[in-house]
Amino acid sequence: MTAETANEKHGFQTEAKQLLQLMIHSLYSNKEIFLRELISNASDAADKLRFEALSNDSLYENDPNLRIRISFDADAGTLTIDDNGIGMTRDEAMANLGTIARSGTSEFIKNLSGDQQKDSQLIGQFGVGFYSAFIVADKVDVFTRKAGAAAADGVHWSSTGEADFDIATLEKAERGTRIVLTLKEEGKEFADNFRLRSIIKKYSDHIAIPVEMEKLHYGEEEKPETPEYEAVNDATALWARSRQEVSDEEYQTFYKHISNDFQDPASWSHNRVEGKLEYTSLLFVPKKAPFDLYHREASRGLKLYVQRTFIMDDAEQFLPLYLRFIKGVVDSNDLSLNVSREILQQDPAVDSMKNALTKRSLDMLSKLANKQPEVYQEIWNEFGSVLKEGPAEDANNKEKIAKLLRFATTQSETSVQDQSLENYVSRMKAGQKDIYFVCAENFNTAKHSPHLEVFRRKGIEVLLLTDRVDEWFIAHLNEFDGKSFKDVAKGSLDLGELEDESDKKAAEEASETNKALLERVQAILADEVEAVRATTRLVESPACLVVAEDEMGLQMRKLMEAAGQEVPSAKPTLELNVDHALVAKMDTETDEDRFAELSHLLLGQAKLAAGDQLEDPATFVARLNKLLLELSN
Repeated sequence: MTAETANEKHGFQTEAKQLLQLMIHSLYSNKEIFLRELISNASDAADKLRFEALSNDSLYENDPNLRIRISFDADAGTLTIDDNGIGMTRDEAMANLGTIARSGTSEFIKNLSGDQQKDSQLIGQFGVGFYSAFIVADKVDVFTRKAGAAAADGVHWSSTGEADFDIATLEKAERGTRIVLTLKEEGKEFADNFRLRSIIKKYSDHIAIPVEMEKLHYGEEEKPETPEYEAVNDATALWARSRQEVSDEEYQTFYKHISNDFQDPASWSHNRVEGKLEYTSLLFVPKKAPFDLYHREASRGLKLYVQRTFIMDDAEQFLPLYLRFIKGVVDSNDLSLNVSREILQQDPAVDSMKNALTKRSLDMLSKLANKQPEVYQEIWNEFGSVLKEGPAEDANNKEKIAKLLRFATTQSETSVQDQSLENYVSRMKAGQKDIYFVCAENFNTAKHSPHLEVFRRKGIEVLLLTDRVDEWFIAHLNEFDGKSFKDVAKGSLDLGELEDESDKKAAEEASETNKALLERVQAILADEVEAVRATTRLVESPACLVVAEDEMGLQMRKLMEAAGQEVPSAKPTLELNVDHALVAKMDTETDEDRFAELSHLLLGQAKLAAGDQLEDPATFVARLNKLLLELSN
């Protein structure tokens, strides 16, 4: 290398400063993960070069054998990670090493648990693996040149992990990136051949390019003048091996590599398909949701290889969006090496593979649900809201998805969603034709909804739906096991065979006997409700609100409004429990102003019980205070 030119000093992005301090001062109990992260980055650089070279093989610069090389100098206290991958330009080095993509630090810090080993494992998940070098190094020097660039366009990036970094231009004959760590005193344990080899075998054995170290020589064996290097890792694509050859530990390690997760996966499925289409897939079900699961712009999908050649990192075309948490690799023999995202969207082979991979993913989840219900419950707690998108997105697999759904019900002691639809149906009352549900903002609001009173009295179980998407997804699920879903807060309640003739006769008589009262309340609340009628739902409460069968429920309205959608206006119906003492008292009220106040109070009460907001809380409170003062006199 020649002398450096254009040396500049730059300050780190604020988030990068925070992370560097965290690395240097806090995360030190599992120091060896820095090597895993740097080798993983080098492997990605090799994959990117291989992909770019598909359309421009001159980028190999007459050196097509990709590798990662690890060396150390115990006397100088340095460790070097050298790759001949894609390399970086000056601007890329500035962007990749001076800032943190995906606003990672704030999310990273928010997710810290206090357990240093787990917290250090979060590094990769948040896209900040390079900074882990500062766990063991006082200084980090990066020498890099982009493949295809002139030798004079090499870049030297250097930092001690404080407030700033230096960047300079230098001549670098070889493409790729060499990272030199000047180790801290307590980091010099890594300037050791056997220690490094054990870490490489532990974390990087599955990487599909050689991770090399200088060949060991023993006893009287003469050491050559020019260093000889040998691969320390297996360097075979794990998914290309047969299932019988791969241990559980190897699958778990590979999963951590492709997902940047610190936990073992809950399950995996490794399959080779031969016939009309030929491809290999290795799919994993994570135990924990990534921090960006609900970020619409987040990358997602499987790693795509064609004939063992890396093509793209996040090929979302092979799984539906509701399975975006599934991680893995698909390696096809039928796709073109120069395939693009646009071509993938139009290729019929991709549709066939997507259908098969979707079925395989759902089978994995079903197997967990049936054989390891406790593990599946953890999966549901993490990804249940995402799976609920399935019935709307994937009509062909609606039944499979429905069996994976879990709910809280009126029999649940806590808000944990752990009851399947199959369990619910097995407990249905004789003559019950519908699956009943109620939607609410949270578990307590749902469980104490006045709409459930008649169901509680008759011992009929009701699903408690408390996620914002529940009303929307139930509308797409439509039915299960031949049973329709019925919202207990919509339309006129008809319990069919569950309601005896005496109940029906009593309801008819109540409507007729109290017709004048109902019309009187209707006249007062005409601007706010569609109708006022005697209820068949209530036992203990004086009033509740219901909407028409084909109208949007409260939760759906809130969801639409939160998304900025215009929601059509619709008046609810107010149902009164004419047997309630308060309603009976109203019927004897001769003061029309007082009657109007009581009517508005009942309406406000019904809105609050449903989890809705009052348009004018101050007026409601004033009316309530006025009534309380009258009662106290």
